[in-house]
Amino acid sequence: MSKLVQQATEQLRAAIVNSMEEAVKAGDLTQAPLPAFNLEIPADHSHGDWSCNAAMAGAKSFRAAPRKIAEAIVSHLDLSATYFDRVEIAGPGFLNFFFSPRFQSDVLRDILALDENYGRSDYGQGKKVMVEFVSANPTGPMHMGNARGGALGDCLAAVLDAAGYDVWREFYVNDAGNQIEKFGLSLSIRYQQLFAGENAPELPEDSYHGEDILDLAKAYADEHGDCLMEKTEEERRAALVAFGLPRNIAKMKADMKKYRIEYDEWFLESTLHQSGAVKAVVDLLTEKGLTYEQEGAIWYKGADFTAKYAKVKTKDDEQPKDEVLVRQNGNPTYLTADIAYHKNKFDRGFERCIDIWGADHHGHVARMKGAMDAIGLDGEKLDVILMQLVRLMKDGQPVRMSKRTGKAIQLGDLLDEVPVDSARFLFNMREANSQMDFDLDLALQQDAQNPVYYVQYAHARICSILRAMAAEGITPRDCTDEELALLTAPEEVELMRHLSAYTDEIITAARDYDPARITRYVITTANLFHKFYNACRVKGVEESLSAARLNLCLATKIVIRNVLNLLKITVPESM
Repeated sequence: MSKLVQQATEQLRAAIVNSMEEAVKAGDLTQAPLPAFNLEIPADHSHGDWSCNAAMAGAKSFRAAPRKIAEAIVSHLDLSATYFDRVEIAGPGFLNFFFSPRFQSDVLRDILALDENYGRSDYGQGKKVMVEFVSANPTGPMHMGNARGGALGDCLAAVLDAAGYDVWREFYVNDAGNQIEKFGLSLSIRYQQLFAGENAPELPEDSYHGEDILDLAKAYADEHGDCLMEKTEEERRAALVAFGLPRNIAKMKADMKKYRIEYDEWFLESTLHQSGAVKAVVDLLTEKGLTYEQEGAIWYKGADFTAKYAKVKTKDDEQPKDEVLVRQNGNPTYLTADIAYHKNKFDRGFERCIDIWGADHHGHVARMKGAMDAIGLDGEKLDVILMQLVRLMKDGQPVRMSKRTGKAIQLGDLLDEVPVDSARFLFNMREANSQMDFDLDLALQQDAQNPVYYVQYAHARICSILRAMAAEGITPRDCTDEELALLTAPEEVELMRHLSAYTDEIITAARDYDPARITRYVITTANLFHKFYNACRVKGVEESLSAARLNLCLATKIVIRNVLNLLKITVPESM
């Protein structure tokens, strides 16, 4: 939590402990070990800023009704050295505490002093974490799911960074294995169809049928003609893959950059094969007695390791079982390369590795976490976020095809049509494990119905207020405690309370891997500011009050700007 909030809670805890000790000395409570108790923020702020269950927790120790214990605590409570000025007993004995004006004043000073660093903390203590996200198959264009995964992954990395972690963003490129063989076959057939006419082979059902494959084949033919028709099939496929794969990866990089995502590394699967890391994993598991041969293939005794992490399954084909590591033809499976890749991650010194996968990979989670245990690492340090599907909506109806291309909607298509601000913001509004609809009409709206516009407008509105005041020679100044204590309107208090929670929101979002929490937080910030501005005049009131409200405007501006910068959303000063 923020230092200010932490200080407030430490003060409150000490005051409650002291009051119980004094109550015992006075005979108002029986002699007994003091109970452990919790402090928490109530969901409904009308019940106070912090709530304490000490009276209920002490019922057994003190052998008294919680209400009686609560009354004894309150009668001996001294809040003078804390950020709280009053307490209420609620229900059976809950203690509800309310911040003093001094806390609100110090919150504003804290925000104004820290400025762009407000919200950052050392919660993560510099621990190295990797967030691997998107990692789309390089054999074709990226799609809508990658758009959601990109926003969630990048915003999660940003939240972790703000919470004090040393964060690394990575894209894993599957440029080896079965999908590349299928890519080569598909390109070869499409290439041959350009020149062989009726004698050309047909594309197998399980190959890649997208227009992008034909486009690549045509591009190669435009540059090199029919020179590959006289080559062997193996040579033709190799040449076409060498031509097409770098172009696809370059397009991926361009799309990600347009989406404002910069990776620390694009990690190629092929490097694991070339370095011998994949074979080394098989050898390691063999040394541990965890492999066996059957019908010419090498199997991994993974059932027990997988079972440790597997949820209860009802289908027989989903029960944990042994897995093939090396096929009969000598080629390693996808699982083997994936084990080698995750071993490589931990070997690079990352204390925690976070993967964002599509929900269709749910069966692979326990398998991979178990494999980390099998090779001597800790599967508990691998966290997988499963992302549910996203449905594109327009005019209230699902959209599956692009009007421009007549094909499935790709990430590139989306970013051509929808502002990046809207895409990043809207895709990061819901938790990864919830299905979501992406409303194209909403994303294009430039009014308060569009959440990102609503938030940006709040920032621009504050800038406008500051400009208007400056034009009259009035600029924000330092205020005294007495002046800031004038901010007593419900709209002012609620806004200040909300601003004070920003650091804690960042920490909670990092802890729970829920960056959507910050998007929701800034929407509420904008909403509370608009309520404050509509209820409280900044100009045309007594100078001390005006100065205090100008401080509140500036603090709100800082928080909104910090959130938008964190999410890589444009921060307009006028709209």
